[in-house]
Parts: sequence; C-alpha cells; structure tokens
Amino acid sequence: MATLRSYIFIDQLQPKTMCYFGTFVRGFLPRTNMAALIIEVAPGLEIENITDIAVKAVDVKPGLLVVERQYGYLEIHSKSTASVKAAGEEVLGYLGASQADAMKPEILSSRIVKRVDNYHAFLVNRNKSGSMILAGESLFVLEMQPAAYAILAANEAEKAAEVKVVDYRMMGATGRVYLSGEESDIRAAARAAEQALQARQ
Repeated sequence: MATLRSYIFIDQLQPKTMCYFGTFVRGFLPRTNMAALIIEVAPGLEIENITDIAVKAVDVKPGLLVVERQYGYLEIHSKSTASVKAAGEEVLGYLGASQADAMKPEILSSRIVKRVDNYHAFLVNRNKSGSMILAGESLFVLEMQPAAYAILAANEAEKAAEVKVVDYRMMGATGRVYLSGEESDIRAAARAAEQALQARQ
C-alpha cells in the first residue's frame, strides 16, 4: 500500500504562486483563487491509481501528474472548494488513510539574506524561472521535507506580504522556496511560511 507523504489542501491559490506553478505544469492550468489539492505518495507509480480515482469521482482538473524517482505527485484544482475536498476524500478512502496520516513537514533550513549583493542576485536569477531578485532586496530561503510542502509555504507567504516568488521546488528529496522583497515584507512572509508548516507538525 502507498505511503501518504503529503496531503495539502490550499483554499485559494495566490496569483504569484499560481503563475509560478504554471511554468512547469503540463496539465490544466489553475486560476487565481481556485482551491487546490496536492498529494505526494510513495511508491511513485501509485499516483496513477490515485489520479484515476480523483478525476473520475468529482469534476476537478489535474494540473500536475509526475512520477519522480521515488515519489509520485498529483495536483488537482477547481473553482469549487467542495469538489476538491470531495476528490480528496475519495483518494483517502482508497488509501485507507486520513489527512493526519500524511508525513509532518520538517523545516531543514530557514534563512533571510538582507540586502542581496549584485553578484549574488545574478547567480540566483540564473537558475530560477520566477520573478527576478534585484540587488538590495532581501531574500528568504526555506528548505523542507517532504518536498510538496513548498507550494503551501509559498502560497501562505504570499498571502501575508508583498513579495516576489523567485522559485519553489515541490518535488524530490526536499522542497525549496525562494522569495524576495523589502526586508519587512520578507520577515512577514517568512513567519507565515514557517507557521504554515509548523501548524502541520
């Protein structure tokens, strides 16, 4: 039977988090303020059965379906919060699990870099697909496991403050988030991201 690594319900996808998501999804694109559910399981191929159940049970759209080395990932969304929750309940029934059975997020690293140097900004931007960090802005970096929690951290940070989503990686061994902006906004965003993860522990 599959191990439920992450079960993440997002009530409203924020604009920047949603747009960054659109840079790597190959399914149906969500829209701002839609509800979404992200499920991460091991072994990875089990996500195919989970996808089948979710999309046949309720009218939800799959945005992401990935079978990675060890883990499988599914993101579904809808304008209807009730539909997303109902699809999630169907999946949990199939797994014989509850939301509480998902692995608890662990923060591995959380740092704020104040007034980023020109060269540092250049190096960060070379490897990212989101907004560009500018020299003099502050940078928040967060690493956690399981990886899928990165999208929750980015989304909750964006709700809390005016920040740029430079990057988030929600697949693999660990998840990572890069946010930039004014120092006061970055501090507020960092608190919100950490609290969102700690609330799941």
